[in-house]
Amino acid sequence: MDTIFLNNKIVLQGKVATELEYSHSMYGESFYTFSLDVVRLSDSKDTLNITVSERLLLNLKLDIGTNVVIDGQLRSYNKFVDGSNRLILTVFAREIQLTDEKFKNPNEIYLDGFICKEPVYRTTPFGREIADVLLAVNRAYNKSDYIPTIAWGRNSRFCKTLSVGDNIRVWGRLQSREYQKKLSDDTVAKKVAYEVSISKMEKVKEENAQPNSDEEQGIS
Repeated sequence: MDTIFLNNKIVLQGKVATELEYSHSMYGESFYTFSLDVVRLSDSKDTLNITVSERLLLNLKLDIGTNVVIDGQLRSYNKFVDGSNRLILTVFAREIQLTDEKFKNPNEIYLDGFICKEPVYRTTPFGREIADVLLAVNRAYNKSDYIPTIAWGRNSRFCKTLSVGDNIRVWGRLQSREYQKKLSDDTVAKKVAYEVSISKMEKVKEENAQPNSDEEQGIS
């Protein structure tokens, strides 16, 4: 198997939350998008963006509420929104199937990439340690996906030892997070951010490098 497909892998199990919407065409192949609700351990949910080829939809009806399992990759692209470029994350489905099964872990992702921005370590007002790390993950045809990731606890402290250009591997889940952005003195807009919450990570030095794991995954 091409190593490009081994450095970016995500498996999701959840319910279709929106109708299919046409996205774009490429080389005569049409692509559609929809939202998928994936339940967390706490019974709250992440609502994630999915992109799927029409060729995977043959004889497959994705009504709202349909349970599916998706095997794919996390992709990023820039989109001009509200006067500025925004980084958009979507799960590009390589396989999609109907399922009645409820996975023990319905949201798993693995990335092997390179740090492309100095990691930002901080603590919350409640004393939680967090680090933001932007990863560039290679794709075919000399392209890269830029993936925001977030580490917690001892993993966040480990990120303080990392630098731009370091090759790291991370395991975790893709999450959606609502936040409010102040537009003016009396206007606040609700926004949604997408990022990979890291549960385990390692710096790639040698084949027998040991992962740095953390049970404080920030799951809520």
